[in-house]
Amino acid sequence: MPKIPKGRRVGQAAVNAVRALLEEHDHIVQEISGQNDFGEDLYVTFVEDEHVTSDVIRIQVKGGDKWRRANGYAVPVSHHGDTWADGNIPVYCVVYDPDSKRLFWANATQQLRRSGPFNRPKVIGVSPNAVLADTTMESFVAQARRYVGRYRGREAVLTHLGEMSGVEFDPADHVLHFVNGYDEDLIFWRRPGDELATLLHSALDWEPHLVSLASLMRSEMPPPDFVADDEAAVRLWNDHDLSSAEDLELSRPELMWVASCFMSTRQADEESEAVFGSDECEGCPSCTGEEPVEHGNIAADVLHRYVIDRVVTRFEVEPDLLQRSISAMREDGELEPELVAELGPLEADPRTVRQVKRLSRSTMKDLGPEAFQLAVLYLIHRIYIGGPSLPLDEQVRIVWRIPEPG
Repeated sequence: MPKIPKGRRVGQAAVNAVRALLEEHDHIVQEISGQNDFGEDLYVTFVEDEHVTSDVIRIQVKGGDKWRRANGYAVPVSHHGDTWADGNIPVYCVVYDPDSKRLFWANATQQLRRSGPFNRPKVIGVSPNAVLADTTMESFVAQARRYVGRYRGREAVLTHLGEMSGVEFDPADHVLHFVNGYDEDLIFWRRPGDELATLLHSALDWEPHLVSLASLMRSEMPPPDFVADDEAAVRLWNDHDLSSAEDLELSRPELMWVASCFMSTRQADEESEAVFGSDECEGCPSCTGEEPVEHGNIAADVLHRYVIDRVVTRFEVEPDLLQRSISAMREDGELEPELVAELGPLEADPRTVRQVKRLSRSTMKDLGPEAFQLAVLYLIHRIYIGGPSLPLDEQVRIVWRIPEPG
């Protein structure tokens, strides 16, 4: 008598579990025949308030314990890299753990596009925090639909520029793009109301450079209104490592383009203030004592050293801080989908997980970049950056997963 392989039973159970869960929440699921399975098992069309939306994703389902890794799960990319990364419909990977009977998800398209076409990972990392269940369905659908929507209208432009430069832009940010005579790309990025901007240049490997209009014009003779206040400009130079046009080797047309970006975005801010009112700050979180917003600028290396020093200080009195923080994260049923997406590839890498699990006061400064990122995600809920005029210990506010004692 022919025998049905166990792997086939588990695989079909996984597909059935995903399909049943989505259909329970009234989403439309189309299963792909095994004969036509080329890296996707399901097509899902999302439904909102009993109305069919135009938001569609593809899902690759894996079932069984062989997909487990050091601190999560991993789905092999195999020969699907191009279709998962470059298709018109994003692909999600869902793993079914037969022991816990739980589902875990990851955005495969997002992970592949972040890594770029020449450095694609061999596996899609799936975080054990990325639970797909009744209680998390709303946040999962919201994240998936938001990701699909990134490829429409202005969001499509921001998404393209972000994937090209490796930066995540907020829809409210001022983001402008320029191509010079050598087919090199420049991106101007400024948050509303900020005095400084970030310049990204493909010829400089997309390394971010903080600039002000004054710093760029140091070797020029700008009109008086280019620099609003000399004292403020000096303070910015002292507080930040600002780049000049010479540092960035900007040509005259490039420099004039950046200057026009500053002026046009400042004008947009002024028009926005005129619409919403200049007294808006009276009700902002910073004034009311509520959760602040992230609005300042700080050099990456300064922030990196400051976070390390704070973590090391806590490890001196709380050696079990990491284990308690991981437990707190696991118990948090409302993790942001963006955080879950970051955790996936990090937790699927055994070397990164080993480094983090050996974390101590003495090893903190020797962590590789991936291990440092994972440790920070475990230990810290959020980092708020205040205005550059504040002292460093006031400018940077850390919200820990485990509150500081006392």
